[in-house]
Amino acid sequence: MKKNLTVISIIFLIILTTIIKNASKTLESKIYNKKENILLLERKYSLYLLENNYLSSPSKLFEYSQDIEQKNYQPTEVINLNKMIFIKNKVIIKKLIDNE
Repeated sequence: MKKNLTVISIIFLIILTTIIKNASKTLESKIYNKKENILLLERKYSLYLLENNYLSSPSKLFEYSQDIEQKNYQPTEVINLNKMIFIKNKVIIKKLIDNE
């Protein structure tokens, strides 16, 4: 009788330990996911804050508009663009887009 009680209590403790372990694993997984989401949101927030601070400054906007007005931009065809390939001491210039 005493032997059966010992076996039953050991089995009960093993089952209880398994249940607690699975519950703690689930909680740890949820905590990790929440931390990752918070980290991602903090990164997005800092990027948006930087963008807002950078673009919302009136002096910066005025400076950009003057800079754009001073430059003469000329449109170019994509076909006319070339790419440079550096191989050791040689430079090879090829068309960016081959339309042949």
